[in-house]
Amino acid sequence: MQIHVIGGGLAGCEAAFQAANYGADVILHEMKPIRFSPAHRLESLCELVCSNSLKADRLDSASGLLKEEMRLLGSITLQCAAASAVPAGGALAVDRNVFAALVTEKIEGHPRITLVREEMTKIPRDGFVVVCTGPLTDGSLAEDIKTLTGDSLSFYDAAAPIVYRDSIDMSRAFLGARYGRGGDDYINCPMNQEEYTAFYEALLSAECAVLHEADHKTVFEGCMPVEVMASRGMDTLRFGPLRPVGLTNPADNSRPYAAVQLRQDNKAGTLFNLVGFQTNLKWGEQKRVFSMIPALHDAVFARYGVMHRNSFIDSPKVLSPDFSLRAYPNIFFAGQITGVEGYMESAAAGIMAGMNAFRRACGQETLVLPRESMLGALSHYISEDTKGVFQPMNANFGLLPPLNERIRDKRTRYETLSLRSLSHLKDFFALFTK
Repeated sequence: MQIHVIGGGLAGCEAAFQAANYGADVILHEMKPIRFSPAHRLESLCELVCSNSLKADRLDSASGLLKEEMRLLGSITLQCAAASAVPAGGALAVDRNVFAALVTEKIEGHPRITLVREEMTKIPRDGFVVVCTGPLTDGSLAEDIKTLTGDSLSFYDAAAPIVYRDSIDMSRAFLGARYGRGGDDYINCPMNQEEYTAFYEALLSAECAVLHEADHKTVFEGCMPVEVMASRGMDTLRFGPLRPVGLTNPADNSRPYAAVQLRQDNKAGTLFNLVGFQTNLKWGEQKRVFSMIPALHDAVFARYGVMHRNSFIDSPKVLSPDFSLRAYPNIFFAGQITGVEGYMESAAAGIMAGMNAFRRACGQETLVLPRESMLGALSHYISEDTKGVFQPMNANFGLLPPLNERIRDKRTRYETLSLRSLSHLKDFFALFTK
């Protein structure tokens, strides 16, 4: 049997890998290097654009739970992430170039996967297809998706700047992670109240780049540009990416008024990104404003932040919880285009879509994971009617059914939810493998 997967990002590679491992012959269609989106530059598969962080990897976090579920399901991206990891405290972060190269090598070396470098302009209606074209889908293919699904929604996504490590003034910064998680994995750039106020005022008055279709612009809360966040109030940043809680400046053993964190972006440790600093400021403005952070007064930028249009389908109206289209059950969608938001969420959707495309091609019942699992909860979220406008969703514990017992301590409550989720998932697959 043959399955077509369109798109070689996180979701597409996971879908192709799953279907091929189950026994399908997979044709993976990837348009690079014939054509690049505005945000991509590598010929490799699985290029990470916005950040090199795959978020927390602890069981008392929703993203950590999702990763553990994905490991149980044989995730290729997590295998490669482990081999390309860079220090990031309690988070899992990778050298993006190494990560992309490893995934590409595994996909190209799989005996049941044929990688075809071509731009698809139409989705085949016959056979079995998994569409993982990502949030930057445009042109003829986007129009064809609209024909299949009706009008899609859109939001704007932003990527954070990256600076060279040797251009950071370490006499005005210190190493460490919040609450000591992970040791000295982050470079912290402290600011006192006067410095923060000047930075904040400059950020508010900075000039943004012009966006196309600006009259349709909406901002997804989970990837908000730093200047938009600042516009919501003087202390919004201090309770967000610049929060000083859990940090102690060894210079005077005090908590900073605000602190910008930099996270290692490559294996060599020569590049660091500004955590939470997704932005749509003009490049000259980024240099001017971000250089007001004392430790970055002479920072050299390897990449400025960028903002680009992200599209997703109105999944509750058209998708089933197994990620197939209700009107075309042989066509599956996965990744950010479905409204799951985040690297690992996209990859996890690819796992399910690839697995279910194989099962449907074999005439077997497709799988919908239990709501108690994080991936099952996400699957239900994107396929059930919502009140109001459908918005993208990250993995979070609020998606899970509540516990029968009341646990006041948040970390203990989250760990208990995670253990319950993993137990339900293991029982679910034990039932299907009998």
